[in-house]
Parts: sequence; structure tokens; C-alpha cells
Amino acid sequence: MSNNIDKVKAIEEIKLYYRPIQPSVQTKDEWITYQEAKPNKEIESFVYCFWQLKTQETLSQPFIYRVVSDGCIDIFFNHNQASENYIMGFCRKYTEFPIGKKFNYIGIRFLPAAFPLIFGVNAKSLSNQSQELKLILPDFSNWISTKIKSTDSFEMIIKSLNEKLIFFIERQSFKYDLRFFNSLNIIFHKNGFLNIEKDLNTGLSPRQLRRVFNFYVGTTAKTFCNVVRFQHILHAKPSKQSIRNNKLYFDVGFFDQAHFVKNFKTFYGVTPSQAFE
Repeated sequence: MSNNIDKVKAIEEIKLYYRPIQPSVQTKDEWITYQEAKPNKEIESFVYCFWQLKTQETLSQPFIYRVVSDGCIDIFFNHNQASENYIMGFCRKYTEFPIGKKFNYIGIRFLPAAFPLIFGVNAKSLSNQSQELKLILPDFSNWISTKIKSTDSFEMIIKSLNEKLIFFIERQSFKYDLRFFNSLNIIFHKNGFLNIEKDLNTGLSPRQLRRVFNFYVGTTAKTFCNVVRFQHILHAKPSKQSIRNNKLYFDVGFFDQAHFVKNFKTFYGVTPSQAFE
């Protein structure tokens, strides 16, 4: 009984200590909106949010959407044509792609490790790419294609997605290595700034650690730490002045500003000064 309690606690701590940020749409165009909605309590240890990115009117130019590194796996679909549904795995750098002049995308953002835990899919096979959901989860892809209507409101769709995921998750018998989740939570508690060999001493050998992180997250523990550290910086919302004066980069393990700026730009696509202006 106590072991089951430990497992539940290990999962719940992810939602308590990790809140992945996708910065609001950086555009002066008032006709683009982005919103997030929290999941039902029953699945909040697995799903961080549901989200929607849409245009209110047709844009004059195709919109380039930038996704920053957040350690998560997303399922998303075209609300106007739900058969166009996809999955995006862990990304070790920011991603940009054009999505046209008129769009309405809705997605599910799973917390780190949640998607492989629920569906048994190796996260490594999804990393650094987006692909059609039917190639990974054909039944779920078909459900989205047939159940989601273009006339449904965002609220109606959230309700359907919540019910679908609750139904599926409640019927799963989860089997996983508690040592991995202990490692994951150490990373969150330390905001990604730690010594992998010394601080992740949870009983996993280096080889085992690499294997379980690749399966559950889609990358190594070291790379995931870098993303968690980056997300911690986003939450801090430093000003350009504070970055220079307070030496934020020292606090999160960078030896100099140049290294910090280069690392940040890898995950965001712009420099800290541009991101926080």
C-alpha cells in the first residue's frame, strides 16, 4: 500500500513543481489569440493544459509560430479539419513553422513523462519532430477526427477531451520505475541546476538513467535539466537591467553572460534581452 502511495505522490509532485511556459504570441496583430485551460482534477497530474491558437480574421501575411523548449509532448489538431491531427515530441531547441493566414489549432500539453506513462509510447521515437498522430495512436487520432466538430466551442472540446482522457487513464495499470520519478522531482526541485552524477543518486546506474529518461522524456537527463533551467528563467521574468546587474546566469550555473545568452537563444530563438523587452 505504501509503495502505491509513493507512486501517486511521485506523479503529483510533477504538477506541483513544474509549470511549463509557452510565451504568449509575440505579435502586434490583434487578430491572433492564444489561451490555455486547466484540465479536470482527475487528470491534472498528467495534463498540464489544453490550449488554443487561432485567428479572429484572415491575416495579411502567413504567421510564423515559435514553440520554445518546455520538456512536454503535445497532441494538437486543426479545429476546422480535425482529421489533421498531430503529435509533437520533446524538442531540444525552439521550433518555428508557418501556419498560414487563417488557423484554429487546439492542443493537449502533457506534463513531462506523462504521455509515455499513459500510452506506453517511447518518447525518444517522438523527439525533435512533429508527425501525424495516426502513425502513433491510430485509435485516438480516429476519435479526434470523428468526435470533434468544427462547430464545437473550445469549452465543448475541452469537456470531450477531459472525459476521453479520464476514461482512458482510470483504466490503466501503471507500471514504472519509482527511481526515475524521484530523479525527475530532484531536477524540478533544483530548477535544473545540479550535478547529474552526484545529485541524481536514486539507485539508477548511468546506463539505466539514460534509458529511462529517453523512454519517458525523450532525451538524456542532462538535456532535460537544461530545459528545466531555461523554463525556470522564463518564470523569473528578468528585465534586461536585472540580467546585467544581478548576474542571473551565475545563479543558474552559467559562468559568463555569453554562454548564458547562447544557451537561452537555443531554447527560445531570441536573446534574453529580446525576450524580456
